[in-house]
Amino acid sequence: MDTFLTCTMVFLMLLACVNLFVGVSNDAVNFLSSALGSRTARYNVVLGVAAAGVLLGCTFSSGMMEIARSGIFNPQLFTFWDVMLIFFAVMLTDVLLLDTFNSLGLPTSTTVSIVFELLGAAVISAAYKLWVSSGSLAGLGAYINNEKAFTIITAILVSVAIAFTFGAVIQWLIRVIFSFKYQKVYRFLGGIYSGLCITAIFYFLIMKGAKGASFMTPELLSFLDSNTSTILWSCFIGVSAVFQLLIWFFNFNALRVVILAGTFALAFAFAGNDLVNFVGVPLAAMQSVDIAAAAKAANEALTPQTLYMGALKESVRTPTIYLVLSGLIMVLTLWFSPKAKRVVQTAINLSASERSDKEQFGATTGGRVMVRSALSAKKILNQLLPDSVLRGINSRFEKPRLKKGEIALPFDEVRASVNLVLASILIAAATSMKLPLSTTYVTFMVAMASSLADGAWDRETAVYRISGVMAVISGWFLTGFTAFILAGIAVLLCIWFGPWFMVLGGILVIIRLFKSNFFPKKEKVIETEGINPGMVREELRLKLNHAIAKNLDDTVSIFSTAMTNFLAEDYEELKKTRLRAQGLLDKISYMRSQYYLMCVRGEGPSKDYDARNYYYRTFSNMKDVAQDLRNTLSQMEDHLANSHSVFKGVLRSNLLQASNELNGLEHTLSKYVEAGEISDDILLRLSDTNLEEVNKFQIELMKQIEDHQMPLHRSELYLSILQLYREIVNRYTVIVLLQRELNIVLSDPDRDNGAPEYAVEHK
Repeated sequence: MDTFLTCTMVFLMLLACVNLFVGVSNDAVNFLSSALGSRTARYNVVLGVAAAGVLLGCTFSSGMMEIARSGIFNPQLFTFWDVMLIFFAVMLTDVLLLDTFNSLGLPTSTTVSIVFELLGAAVISAAYKLWVSSGSLAGLGAYINNEKAFTIITAILVSVAIAFTFGAVIQWLIRVIFSFKYQKVYRFLGGIYSGLCITAIFYFLIMKGAKGASFMTPELLSFLDSNTSTILWSCFIGVSAVFQLLIWFFNFNALRVVILAGTFALAFAFAGNDLVNFVGVPLAAMQSVDIAAAAKAANEALTPQTLYMGALKESVRTPTIYLVLSGLIMVLTLWFSPKAKRVVQTAINLSASERSDKEQFGATTGGRVMVRSALSAKKILNQLLPDSVLRGINSRFEKPRLKKGEIALPFDEVRASVNLVLASILIAAATSMKLPLSTTYVTFMVAMASSLADGAWDRETAVYRISGVMAVISGWFLTGFTAFILAGIAVLLCIWFGPWFMVLGGILVIIRLFKSNFFPKKEKVIETEGINPGMVREELRLKLNHAIAKNLDDTVSIFSTAMTNFLAEDYEELKKTRLRAQGLLDKISYMRSQYYLMCVRGEGPSKDYDARNYYYRTFSNMKDVAQDLRNTLSQMEDHLANSHSVFKGVLRSNLLQASNELNGLEHTLSKYVEAGEISDDILLRLSDTNLEEVNKFQIELMKQIEDHQMPLHRSELYLSILQLYREIVNRYTVIVLLQRELNIVLSDPDRDNGAPEYAVEHK
């Protein structure tokens, strides 16, 4: 048993290292998104500042480790064997849960996960003990530290409301003061604002958050408490004066210093508050082993099943060396984790002031209702306030016009400073009270609130942004529920199967984590990534020719495969083919959206208006075909899912013939697309031949309806397939004609260099 416990301890330490990697990959968004979103400094500089904050902040987290030992459950009612199984199950669940969220690119709360995992494992373990001993669950509440657990959970939930409220109010006030054209006001108030931010960071980070540091002496703490006012006023006046003089005489950008200081502070506060989430459980397990060894030396009769762990309730200061080693692992994760970058991008996209190329989240009913309600409230407010007041406020929120080709930042330095300073203050204050506040909740909600107050969620993006925030928040609640259930199941399996499950489960988890983080699946790269908004006409024409041939080939291939799967009544394969159709639609939609970027960011010569217009018209036609293809395949999938009979006899033969005819059409058109030339006669003959086939097939259907009383749903499906056939023929005929027109335009040296003479909506 001693050997097994030793192995368990080693494995828990290994899981702690992995958990640090997985957890920091998710939580890096908390302190990186603001600095990176505002482009304050180079990526490596921001990482370096954050790494320094993390490394130093780890030494301030000693007081937080009590949460893992006795903050959730009462250890005096659990044996040494019980707590080791609880700690093992919690770590097993935690690393898998966080890695799953990282893979999805969603920020979640490591605090919520560890709290609910401890709660779930402790509740199930206690319930099992009671049921086995007495057959009743009476007294289950005594095993849980209800007061402390309730305080922690309440603090997490309340922090969401506080972070959002303060973030929205403070950002709105700061924006009214500075406006988006803040350079003029900044020359007079920049020093004072920067001094206030630096002083606030210093107070909450050092003077409030330092109380839990492993190296803080009682004498130093007493000195800080007795001289707080003097230290703060000296800091504020000194920093403000220095910064203001630098701004006046050297055009110094103090906001960059504030943002980098805020990044350091937030990374510092994160490490001080959240380190317990990653290593608190393994360190508690290690202390449990030490307690058991001491008890065993005093009483040889004690066993892991008879030794109760009341000693875990005692306050123990964590050795600084363990905290520093944890910090080093966290720093390495910041530099080398690809998943950290993905999670950061999610938060930046949701809080960005400008529309991204493609919204990350779709629209939801909840988002639509909230936007409509907000618009109604705005109308009422506009009626109540005087016009002069409204004009004055609106003028402060007018954004400067971008130069041609200039790319807007996700948010400016003013908002970035508010995000960082406010979030670090809230988290450091919670750390001083030994409350494991969710840094993810706080930083994310501050960022969302400031973006809302800043007018980033306009009518064009509000529904998508709110839907995204709701998706992330839903993930948070899902985290708590899932963590509780999975940890409970894990500890139950540990109790039932003991060492066998623990060894097997541990090996499988390690394999999964290494495979997920170091040998990830290669993501499919959209072939259109090579499109540059500044392309000249000839480049666009070549890109267009390739896209036409490729998308036509994909369309016909999906059609033929779907027809084969449908007639074979192979539901699973048809489902896969429908997903291919959805992927094709997504790809074409993305490519068509590049037209907007070409207009906004394009820097090519004026002649390329024609090429860009043909580009839009071509992809509009291809998108229509892809939509019809996706919809028809969904209809076919529903047909099989409902166990309806498929087509037989002449109708079946007609559909197979249609598939063959489309393959022939695709082969012929592709040759002409590559050559760049085709005559009207040849093109019209190809089109008419195929359309005549469609008409013949439709007449056959009418005969079948009359002779065999074919059901309505079968008839409609057959007509939908024929309409898809007709749509492919018609649309791609138009596309080839557009290509030919483009070639003629490009070869005309006398073509006017002005803007296009026709609307892009015309196909």
